[in-house]
Amino acid sequence: MRIAVPRESASGERRVALVPESCKKLLQAGYEISMETGAGDAAGFGSDDYTRLGVSLVSDPAALLASADVILKVGAPGAASAGDARDEVAWMKPGAIYVGSLMPLRHLAVVRALAARHVTAFATDAIPRTTRAQSMDTLSSMANLGGYKGVLLAAVELNRYFPMLTTAAGMVFPAKVFVIGAGVAGLQAIATAKRLGANVVATDVRPEVKEQIESVGAKYVGIELAESAAAGGGYAKELSEADRKRQAELLAAECAQSDVVITTALIGGVFAPRLISAETVKTMKPGSVIVDLGADGGGNCELSRPGQTVHAGGVTILAPLNLPATVPYHASLLFSRNLTAFVQAFTKDKAFALDFNDDIQQGAVITHDGEIKHARTREALEKAALETPTP
Repeated sequence: MRIAVPRESASGERRVALVPESCKKLLQAGYEISMETGAGDAAGFGSDDYTRLGVSLVSDPAALLASADVILKVGAPGAASAGDARDEVAWMKPGAIYVGSLMPLRHLAVVRALAARHVTAFATDAIPRTTRAQSMDTLSSMANLGGYKGVLLAAVELNRYFPMLTTAAGMVFPAKVFVIGAGVAGLQAIATAKRLGANVVATDVRPEVKEQIESVGAKYVGIELAESAAAGGGYAKELSEADRKRQAELLAAECAQSDVVITTALIGGVFAPRLISAETVKTMKPGSVIVDLGADGGGNCELSRPGQTVHAGGVTILAPLNLPATVPYHASLLFSRNLTAFVQAFTKDKAFALDFNDDIQQGAVITHDGEIKHARTREALEKAALETPTP
């Protein structure tokens, strides 16, 4: 069975889906591997690193994908219907298996194209958050890197030190960092800010994460919810109107006294709720910094502009996109290990075996045999079709 790894072509993407250590494992498992020439260059993995293992390099991406039984990618494949220059879905053969981060609710046109092409697509960002699936969870791996890098960006922009320092000129007090959301990205942001010496406060709509927040060195602040905000699987759901109002008051009070605010909130791991209003930004201290790590999902701050830096009344608002791609070596290493764990878990007789009775495959499959299997994606496509005006 042949695995193909195309070069990532999205703007700013420097990761690669397979690194040499993973290629070695998959070759030993009986797979053949072909990669697009230069696919690993931007991540620090050169052609020689692959060819010495027996990986074939192919310069023509269309030929590469046409010969593949399994395609491994970091980002969603390109599709002409989604406006992409590389129509990677059209190059795949019917019956091929795609494995990678798909974010299907954000890429409905790509999902539709995959179904029409009769590709079986697994989204690693839809893998159930269970103990057995932890090693395959690309969302968590990449969120960890995003939380780390987000704090470093804040430290660069802030007009003061993070740590408390005692100098000959007197005492310098630590910066106060407020982290909103205590998922993987939020917990890593807390830990990184603490390592830099900041005074860290954090909140989450799921009160059960209080112990996790405190375990990495932050003070927990929160509200008593009238309704649970836990959506299962480690995700949060939208708050009721009453709880949203009380949360907004808490966030505004904490933002007003913070030097740095790091937001990491996503509903269902996909879309970013608006948590920081323009009015709240006006109350923040001049020189303070917001790093909106929800930018890929639309942004947690009303004034955020995804992919841009905004200055509003003395407050700097960063809304970086795809932060894991800015640390491509380790991001690729972790992503590759996740994909390899997924493939190895379902390898039988040197081939990937489909088994939709398995809870991991059942949760991660988006398209199969011309149909959209993922319920939330199917509902989103049906809704989009109803909202599209008839010519």
